[in-house]
Amino acid sequence: MSEFFELLAWVGIFAPVALGAIGSVLGCSYAGQAAVGALLDTDSGYGRYIGLSVLPSTFVIYGIVLMFSLQNVAIAEEAPGLFAIGVLSGISLLYAASWQGRLAASAINTIKEKPSVFGLSITPVAIVEGFGVFVFIFALVLIGSLSPAS
Repeated sequence: MSEFFELLAWVGIFAPVALGAIGSVLGCSYAGQAAVGALLDTDSGYGRYIGLSVLPSTFVIYGIVLMFSLQNVAIAEEAPGLFAIGVLSGISLLYAASWQGRLAASAINTIKEKPSVFGLSITPVAIVEGFGVFVFIFALVLIGSLSPAS
């Protein structure tokens, strides 16, 4: 039975990084495709397009920090908590990064046609980042309630 709990713990520890990375790859890919397309259609503003296309990469960074925080609690008694926090926060990071990339792609397509709305068009992108930060902070709070490894 302890091997099962050890497996749960390891999955929980690595899930935020793995799932956050998948989400970041998807999000950066969606936005990157829009940015590359915008380069063909415009003569300026390239930095804005590329800057927006890398925004979803922050979610893997949140996952890395969560992984290290969960690793400090790696004891068998806390395996269900490690698993739940790791997997659920990882899924949240995956979805947030993926959808942020789609919003960034829409923002890129909008500012390509009307550069004056840059600030307004990135607001939804920033709101999704905020939800990712909420997940990150609340996961850290929950990790703090687990017993530290001895």
